[in-house]
Amino acid sequence: MNVGDAAHRSGLPAKTIRYYEEIGLIRPRRAGNGYRDYTGEDIHRLAFLRRARNLGFSIDDCRQLMALYQDRSRASHDVREIAAAHVTAIEEKVRELQSMRATLQKLIHACHGDDRPDCPILDDIAGGTEDGDKGASAAV
Repeated sequence: MNVGDAAHRSGLPAKTIRYYEEIGLIRPRRAGNGYRDYTGEDIHRLAFLRRARNLGFSIDDCRQLMALYQDRSRASHDVREIAAAHVTAIEEKVRELQSMRATLQKLIHACHGDDRPDCPILDDIAGGTEDGDKGASAAV
């Protein structure tokens, strides 16, 4: 089947499928005319990749997971290790997002939201430079 059919069956855009081929995640056969010729097995791999990406795994993680999936002599602890590391990264991201939310909520609460020009939200953002030089970016 061609890339359009593979896209439809796998639920991935054709552009993504071409990218996955470009970086070596999949390797469809080539027909005599040079066109890609996707098999049912290719579609299964693409669906696997779609699901892994939807779970937030990186391309490198997907590469490792795909290799482990295809290795029938794999050790499940290798797969578990990748998944556990991903959960740890997700938990860290959740903490970062919660911190951002808390900061923004405080700033929103401090902002009068009226016609006055003073704005604690902008003041905080402007003061967020590494050297602590408030107002330095305003001159740029």
